[in-house]
Formats: sequence, C-alpha cells, structure tokens
Amino acid sequence: MPGPPAERGGGEPGPEGPHQLHWLTVPLRVLLVTTVMFAVVGVLLLELEPDLGPVLTMAVTLLFIGATGAVCLADWWTHTYELSGDHLLLRRGLVHHVEREVPLSRLQTVDTVCPLLVRVLGLAEVRIELAGGDRSEVRLAYLSRYEADRLRSALIAHAAGLPGGTPPPEDRPLFVLGTPMLLTALVAQLPVLVAFGGLLVLAVVGLAFREPAVLGAVIPLALGLIRGFLGPLLRYGGFRAAVAPDGLRLRFGLVQRRDQTVPPGRVHAVRVVEPLLWQLLGLARLDANIAGHVGERQMDSATLLPVVPRRLAFELTHHLLPGVDPGRAQLVPARGLRGRTAELGVTETALVARSGVLCRTAVIVAHSAVQSIRLASGPVERWLGRVSLVVETVPGPVRLHAPARGVREGWRVLARVSSGVDRGRMRGHGPERWVTRTDRWPVRN
Repeated sequence: MPGPPAERGGGEPGPEGPHQLHWLTVPLRVLLVTTVMFAVVGVLLLELEPDLGPVLTMAVTLLFIGATGAVCLADWWTHTYELSGDHLLLRRGLVHHVEREVPLSRLQTVDTVCPLLVRVLGLAEVRIELAGGDRSEVRLAYLSRYEADRLRSALIAHAAGLPGGTPPPEDRPLFVLGTPMLLTALVAQLPVLVAFGGLLVLAVVGLAFREPAVLGAVIPLALGLIRGFLGPLLRYGGFRAAVAPDGLRLRFGLVQRRDQTVPPGRVHAVRVVEPLLWQLLGLARLDANIAGHVGERQMDSATLLPVVPRRLAFELTHHLLPGVDPGRAQLVPARGLRGRTAELGVTETALVARSGVLCRTAVIVAHSAVQSIRLASGPVERWLGRVSLVVETVPGPVRLHAPARGVREGWRVLARVSSGVDRGRMRGHGPERWVTRTDRWPVRN
C-alpha cells in the first residue's frame, strides 16, 4: 500500500479545496445493503413456488440494487470535505442538504481504519474524534489509503498550529508486540484456562457416554473462548507503538487494520493492570482515559498497550502524562484489613493508587486532569472513623478509589490535591496548538 506523505516527497500541500470520497464507496455500500436485504427478504422469497420464487427474487434484487445504487450515487456526489483555515467543512445531501463546520481546535484523535475487504481494495476510513459527546465523531468512508494518510497528517498539523502541508514528524519505535508474547499472554488468563479445561472435560464426557446434551454447555464455553482468545488475537495482532512529537502512534489489527494517534494532552489517567498469571511472566496491560472518547468509542480505544513488559508500562506514563513521575510517590497503606492491598501516594503533580493481590492495578492521575475529588463514607466507615477518597476524570475505564483512610488523612490529601489542581490549571494549557507551546510532548531518547 502507498506510504504516508512523508514517504512520498514530504512537503506536498495539504488537501485543501473540496474533495470527494473514493468512487468505490458506491459499490461497497450497494453490496452491503443488498447483502442485508437478501439475508432478510430473499430467504422468504425463495420459499415461494419453485417457478415463481427464483424469478421474483431476481427481479426484486435487481430493482433494489438499482434504487440503492441511485441513492448511494447521489449521496457520494454531494458528500465533500474541505480544509479551510482551522476548520474542516463537510457538505452532504441532495434533497436535505447539510453543511457542517468542524473546528480543529476541538480535535481529539484522528484514526485510519481498514477492514479486510477495504484494505484489499487499497481504501481506508478516516475517523475524527472531537470533544463534545458521543455524536461528535466524524467518519469519512472511504478514501484511498494515500489520501487518508494525507488528510490525517494535515488534520493533526492544523490542530498543532502548523500548515497543512507539513510532513509528519519522525517517530521513535517504542514497542513491537510479537506473536509469541501475545499468544502466551492470551493463554495465561484464568477465564481462558477455565473455559478450555471445561471444554476438554465436556468433550471427554460426551464421547465416553455418547451424550449429546453436553452440547448445551459446550456452545457457551466455545463462545467465551472466541471472545477471550480469538477476538484479542485478531484485534491486536501486529501491534506496534511509537512515540513522536505529535503523540503516541499505535498500529494494530490482523483483519481490521487501525492506525491511531493520541495527541499530547489527551490522556488524563492511566492504569497498569497485572492479572495473576501475568505477574509471574512480568507482563501488564495499559489502559487510559482519553478526552473526547465516550460510549462505544471509549471502550474501543481505552487499551493503549494490550500486552507489554511491566517495566515499559510504567516508563510510558512519562510520555502519556508529561511531568508525572509515579516512582516519586510515597505510598501510604490503607487502615485495617485493606492495608496490604490498597495504597495511596500523592506527589506534586499526580496521585498514585495501588490495589489488588490476585489482579494488581496501579492508577496514576495527573493533578491537572482531575475533574472532581470527594470524600465518601458509608455507615460502617463512619462508625470506624474512616473515609474513602474518590477521584473523577474524563469518562473512561480508569477510576481512582482509595478506601479506608483516616478522616484527617483524607482531608489532608483532599487539600493537597486541590492546591495541585489549581496550580496545574494556572500554568497548564489546553491541548490546542501544542507545537507552539513550551510544554511539548516529550520524546525521550
């Protein structure tokens, strides 16, 4: 497939001016809609009389393809995008005309997604994440792979405060997830091992006693294996991570290829997860709360590193949360029985919480990313004179909850974090025009 603009001459102009989607978008959409129609209606038509069913099915299919093709062609003809200054202009619709102006200052991430069939045809889908809720996403499907990479580079450059024709900066390879490590990590999961063991037992029982009723339990276990083993294998196969001045660059996927860039300042909290068997192997998973990702998109992009050595997972927090060093936190255990499994530390720039034995987790939240912080206590905690510290950031899987704190300790932490948040807000800046600021994304050698 064609490479990005940096590999094809560098200083080409950005994609200014009205542009249309690739013409293959029309037959792809017709094929998709026709397949769904035939799966729903065609089966019923084929059940008619032998002489009438196939003929009627063919006539309805051809009529449907013609009508769908006309609609898709009109939609493709009127669907254009244009870069105008610091805005992305979108126009669509023949009867119901819609114009949308997207300010690039609200841009969160720009990804290119290539499902298998689309990748074979040399196409890609551009997904633009914006701040503002679940309906703020913009999708351009489909463009040629070269045009998609070109538009993606131009959008990131505009959001950073650079001309659209600026070539993407060089990145530094950070981590490549090999197939042996991915397979080992997927197998070394208790749910996968339990499901696989259950399948073996049921297979032996079914063959020994010739009892077909065991199929009722085999099917759920097989679906669980597909979700816990085959799904992640296809999703994260060929995973690569790199660090560049424009953010963290991720590329992964065997069936659906995805290129994702997380710009500076978008990550608000990170979580390092170490399941029981992964602790013995020195492996971990890195999750994050990314600003602008909500709903389905939040779950789809929450995992930044699916499997990584534990040491590298903690080192990456320096890049995701600039100025934050979790190693400087002096962890204080909780009171009572939870003292061995729950610890909390506060530095000048972040909060660090560790918890769990069977599945260890470490949560790091930057002071400048805190949305709210509160002290909570139930009836038992009030009777014991303890409180729990709860810190909220942007929506995501990462949530800091430090239980069983003394009342005075809780208020001291609350005051310290509040002052840290104020300092971070005063000296911090939004993620817009990050290249013109002094607190740029650090690329460490």
